Amino acid sequence: MKFIRVVLGQVILLLNFIFTPRGVKRSQQAQLAANQKVDNLTLYQFEACPFCVKVRRELKRQSVNITLKDAKNDLQAREELHTGGGKIKVPCLKINHQGVDTWMYESKDIVAYLQKEFA
Repeated sequence: MKFIRVVLGQVILLLNFIFTPRGVKRSQQAQLAANQKVDNLTLYQFEACPFCVKVRRELKRQSVNITLKDAKNDLQAREELHTGGGKIKVPCLKINHQGVDTWMYESKDIVAYLQKEFA
């Protein structure tokens, strides 16, 4: 079973590489404003997780670069996710708003949030 997941994960990454979405074009001021918004966002993810790929593709579409943390291979990131969010489940978007952390777990909700904030 693990072999199948590894192979499928690599296929997903290859297809994502081949069919990478184009990012939105913004004015320089609008892009600077978007870049400031992402300072408070962190995405905890696994590289080959299909739901994480879905979220990363939306990040690419919105032309934003947020901090990505690999909760599979980085033990510190994994512990941060478990301590802060309460469970090790990816993708998880950590939103820090005025010093208060909110942990968003569902890829559909994360994509909707990104579209609302950056579209």
